[in-house]
Amino acid sequence: MKHSIVEITERIKEKSRPTRLAYLARIDAMLQRQRGADRLGCANVAHAIAALPKNDKLRIVSEKKPNIAIVTAYNDMLSAHKPYENYPSIIRDEANKLDATAQVAGGVPAMCDGITQGEPGMELSLFSRDTIAMSSAIALSHDVFDGALMLGICDKIVPGLLIGALHFGHLPTIFVPAGPMSTGIDNTSKSKVREKYAQGLVGREELLASESAAYHGEGTCTFYGTANSNQMLMEAMGLHIPGAAFIHPSEDIREEITRESVRSLINIIGSKQKKPIGKLVDERVIVNAMAALLATGGSTNHLIHWVAIARAAGIIIDWTDFHDLAKSTPLLASIYPNGKADVNEFQTAGGPAFVIRELIETGCMYPDVMTISEGGLKEYTKKPSKEKGKLIWTDLPKKSGDETIVRTADHPFSESGGLKLLNGNLGRSVIKISAVPEDRYIIEGPAIIFDTQEELLSAFDRGELEKDFVAVVRFQGPKANGMPELHKLTPPLAVLQNKGFKVAIVTDGRMSGASGKIPAAIHLSPEASANGPIGKIRNGDTIRLNALVGTLNVLVDEDTWHEREYETLSDKHRNDNAHDIGRELFAGMRKNVLSAEEGAVTWL
Repeated sequence: MKHSIVEITERIKEKSRPTRLAYLARIDAMLQRQRGADRLGCANVAHAIAALPKNDKLRIVSEKKPNIAIVTAYNDMLSAHKPYENYPSIIRDEANKLDATAQVAGGVPAMCDGITQGEPGMELSLFSRDTIAMSSAIALSHDVFDGALMLGICDKIVPGLLIGALHFGHLPTIFVPAGPMSTGIDNTSKSKVREKYAQGLVGREELLASESAAYHGEGTCTFYGTANSNQMLMEAMGLHIPGAAFIHPSEDIREEITRESVRSLINIIGSKQKKPIGKLVDERVIVNAMAALLATGGSTNHLIHWVAIARAAGIIIDWTDFHDLAKSTPLLASIYPNGKADVNEFQTAGGPAFVIRELIETGCMYPDVMTISEGGLKEYTKKPSKEKGKLIWTDLPKKSGDETIVRTADHPFSESGGLKLLNGNLGRSVIKISAVPEDRYIIEGPAIIFDTQEELLSAFDRGELEKDFVAVVRFQGPKANGMPELHKLTPPLAVLQNKGFKVAIVTDGRMSGASGKIPAAIHLSPEASANGPIGKIRNGDTIRLNALVGTLNVLVDEDTWHEREYETLSDKHRNDNAHDIGRELFAGMRKNVLSAEEGAVTWL
């Protein structure tokens, strides 16, 4: 292992020691109990198995065979989760073949940021993660299960399921993906149509046709956003069947991998080494996930989600850890929005297995961690296929299938990872530099302040932004309105940048991978609603964003800056963010949520 990465890991271990030891002690106490059907009262057990066939009741109670919980994010509205419709039947069938049982313990909500972008519903998006975690806890709270299969794939769903699973850390748990949709219109063409629409050069009919050509079938969206970053990180953490992430939902091998998830979980339950997920996800596994994110230029949302996930396992990380790790982690992948390829092309070129192999071989990833695969993390460097009805895994070629998409560690796209911490008198924020042109790493310009994304869009439509400037979009943090992604701001800002203007955005909100080629200092903490310095900025103040050295400052003399008061959100905007589309129900979360850098956690 690289010495620098070992140092970061040891630092994480040291600051996590009290919380991690307390967490492991709770797991050990849970593991000392009898299995559920032997421990619970007879009435409790009768309720738990009432709807099962007679043979399954016999397996659970008399034969003491494994009983698996299925927690599913299935719905038939969202393309990524539609494939899960028949998974419970497949899982039950495979479990029965192995003399075990499986029950759908519960469902969790799954919302789509693509549908809610720029709409009030987007203000529920981040909080849906903790809602999913709580829903997972309710599903598993019946406490009659020997292990769990978690069925989910998209933005907040996998982090929520993982947080929920870690709060039942005594259970062996495997995550079951469903795969991406087939390639549609290429992402570059899609973006160009969006930019043309922002300029009024094409109408709604042309835009809808373009979007429908991109999002057209079952599976995840094919760009490398949060959903597909989830899948990359699940592979790096050893929580999938190796190589499961990016196989199309309708490929023959997909069902066999789902069945292998059942077989593997039953084997784990029956083995001496139970591999409870809370012990499997240790500090080194968290570092492996962080390295995989940085090496692929993954979603900035995970600088929030993985802080929360780690905290669920008693592990404390922050953005400094990501920043320092990035210095030692090469950027090995170029996938849209960081490049032109989609995840299907990434998979063909080598995919997660290629990246994990390169990171292991160069000392950027711990290979000797526990995984759900008996062979450990090195099994995740191989490609699965089906031969004579059985799964086999084979080594990948040493060379990349396409060097414009994925590269070896001795010839990376960059010597450092695709994410960077920005620090200065405006607080702490992050920037996704993997997509930003190098001539835009430093932007200095006058601030134009917006309290909503609609204000910026209106100013663009009026032609008021044809100049160099830094857009300051504030009151978009977790406490203010749930920290929505500001995806709709990318096309107009891209239009201005393409015209030659130097533009950037500074916000306490999120943009995920949507920031694309626009320099974007996001997740600024403290947020405006927590009296963060962003609330002191005035129109015309010069802001300097320097992604080379990692700084973000407003260039105002110290005395003036110190004497300024924080501006507050107008009563109108505050009321707008508090009502309709269910936002009233999340008032408690807005009140209690921690900062973005603390994972925007609502349950501490």
